[in-house]
Amino acid sequence: MIATIQYKSRKLKIDLLEPLDLSIPITGKSTNVNAWYLEPPTIQPEVIDGDTISVADGAVVNFNSIKFNPHSHGTHTETVGHITKESYPINKCLKQFFFLAEVVTVAPEKLGDDYVISRKQLQFALGNKKREAIVIRTMPNTREKCSKQYSDTNPTYLLEDAANYLKTKGVKHLLVDLPSVDKEQDGGALLAHNAFWNTSGKLRLDATITELIYVSNNIEDGKYMLNLQIAPFENDASPSKPILYKIIDK
Repeated sequence: MIATIQYKSRKLKIDLLEPLDLSIPITGKSTNVNAWYLEPPTIQPEVIDGDTISVADGAVVNFNSIKFNPHSHGTHTETVGHITKESYPINKCLKQFFFLAEVVTVAPEKLGDDYVISRKQLQFALGNKKREAIVIRTMPNTREKCSKQYSDTNPTYLLEDAANYLKTKGVKHLLVDLPSVDKEQDGGALLAHNAFWNTSGKLRLDATITELIYVSNNIEDGKYMLNLQIAPFENDASPSKPILYKIIDK
């Protein structure tokens, strides 16, 4: 189904029948993607008065409780409230959900013992394009990202200058296939988070960072319409489901 939408001053055609899901689900298994030194999430039926509330165990309904951390256990979208004393819940800060996005593929650069994404790489990828969102796919890109155990692996991260470049370019929504835009162990500096959200100046309350996505190799680099879906948690972060739609007649 091809739909024509009015997006700001332009009319765009998008293919609603071919959504491109970037999310990694929470499974409740030991193979669930994981970061930040936590145990796997759990999805288990409640036990009330000795009875397991599961149809398989004789109950009339399934009644599961879920224990997880959005930052550790799957695709999640976060606000500046992730790094501030003040509370800035994602459910209040993210008020629009469709954005013009650019998908870019980056081969991280070696810097000492680290692999990083630099300002120069993002400048080359974006050029003079004006986008509200950027979706960064890092190489190599395998399905292992959907079950990787990231703790103590020193994953790729963004340099402060790269995050600052995205801020000055007007990118509001940064999506990465990494557990964090910052180095795993950085002494609490969180340079990329702070730069992107402009914590030294006027906070970018309407800007978000989405981490632990997976961008299939079947998705080409280029321009898309992004639908950034969240659960209505009053928290600095929520599990999220970013969906890309192809734009027809680019």
